[in-house]
Amino acid sequence: MDSLLSTIGDIETIAWDWLGIWVIIAVGIYLTIRTRVVQLRHIPGMFRSIVEKAQRDESGRTRSLSAFQAFTITASARVGTGNIAGVAGAITLGGPGAVFWMWVMAIFNSAASFVESTLAQLYKRKRFDTFKGGPAYYIQQGLGSRSGGIVFAVIFIFCFALSFTSLQANTIVDAVTGAAESMGAENTTGLTWGLAIVLTLLTGVIVVAGLRSVARVAQNVVPLMAMLYILLGLVVVILNIEELPRVLGQIFGDAFDFRSAAGGAFGAVIMAGVQRGMFSNEAGMGSVPNVAATADVSHPAKQGLVQTLGVYLDTLIICSVTAFIILFTYEDPVAADANLGAELTQGALESTFGTFGAVALAVIIFLVAFTSVLGNYSYGEANILFISSGEGVRKSFALVLTAVVFLGSVITVDLAWAIAGVTMVIIAMCNLVAITLLGGKACKLLRHFEDQKKRGLDPIFVDEDLPELTNLECWSREDMAGSLARRETTTSR
Repeated sequence: MDSLLSTIGDIETIAWDWLGIWVIIAVGIYLTIRTRVVQLRHIPGMFRSIVEKAQRDESGRTRSLSAFQAFTITASARVGTGNIAGVAGAITLGGPGAVFWMWVMAIFNSAASFVESTLAQLYKRKRFDTFKGGPAYYIQQGLGSRSGGIVFAVIFIFCFALSFTSLQANTIVDAVTGAAESMGAENTTGLTWGLAIVLTLLTGVIVVAGLRSVARVAQNVVPLMAMLYILLGLVVVILNIEELPRVLGQIFGDAFDFRSAAGGAFGAVIMAGVQRGMFSNEAGMGSVPNVAATADVSHPAKQGLVQTLGVYLDTLIICSVTAFIILFTYEDPVAADANLGAELTQGALESTFGTFGAVALAVIIFLVAFTSVLGNYSYGEANILFISSGEGVRKSFALVLTAVVFLGSVITVDLAWAIAGVTMVIIAMCNLVAITLLGGKACKLLRHFEDQKKRGLDPIFVDEDLPELTNLECWSREDMAGSLARRETTTSR
């Protein structure tokens, strides 16, 4: 096991140091310039787009998920171990300065999130009572490569949907057993196996039912878990408010500690911030577009804006809460006696709230990681259906993912993180190349969106508006009849 862990760790280091980090930074800056900083110019539009309702069919049933439902599913996948265990890992690996670089890359990479989600909407496909889309679809429809889409889908299913699901389940068990130990439990083996069984059963019941079942759970649980965690963080800050100057000094001071650059420490700070930041917010990774495509919106750019807002929620708010919890508690978190998992955050809360802190975080981690499992299922489902649209295939995938939840619950945390680190860079590179090649199409849609906004209209896209965009299935005048009728009614008032 040790040799396997060491080998995977070496592969992860090489992949990130020599390829991943530079491609992520370059694409983030390039798309920020190409979209004219869309992630900052259209912040008000993000909030307007998130409340848009889905159209209804003749029977009165919504055609697919609403913008908000798609947002909560992707938020359920984003807001997970990366926000709690991942931020703790970034700080222990790179120091407090890594938090600053997480913020910076979240802002730059949110342009990539806009582009990938806009493309997912543009090239989405109809399936029963919803839509499907994502990188595999825009690789096929936009780049004209069915084989390339299949390769991406296969890699994504094994490297993201299954690997990251294993990590989320692992973190749940890690946090709950940690809380039990803080309450005096000496042997948590039985608890570990019991949790594995419970998680497996809960996952199976929900994911076999399909995407709408996942959406119902996500839209109810995600806002609750986010508010609970933010509230805990605010209490920690208020109770230790005199530490604020020191914490801010550590974050900004360590971020620009060029004196340590010669020894490689400065690079480690940036590396930790970028890598763990991307694992947390998933901007540009190719995961979020799989669910962004399911939203029924009147213009592709609207869901691009909604998912950009998701990056801000994830990194600038939730990840910052974790960072403040840790840094307000530990003056030297790098030297803290904790591994790279959630124990550092759990220990910080325990020092402030006692046993209640450890138990509260265990409950929150259970919620965020479990909803992340459901979000990962949604991601994988889109790629399974790209390869084969049969309902039997979808249910088989749901059962396999359920089994992975059980396995992930009982493997070691170090192995889970190492596998996730390698698979993340593989998926990210494939998607970043695709959205760079297709970025011009997303920019055309953005200009089309902005032109209508300037005329005081609610933006609506119809395929005949931009005939140079081909291979579209869901944007004909007939498909958008409901949105066009609503706009005409509103304008005539």
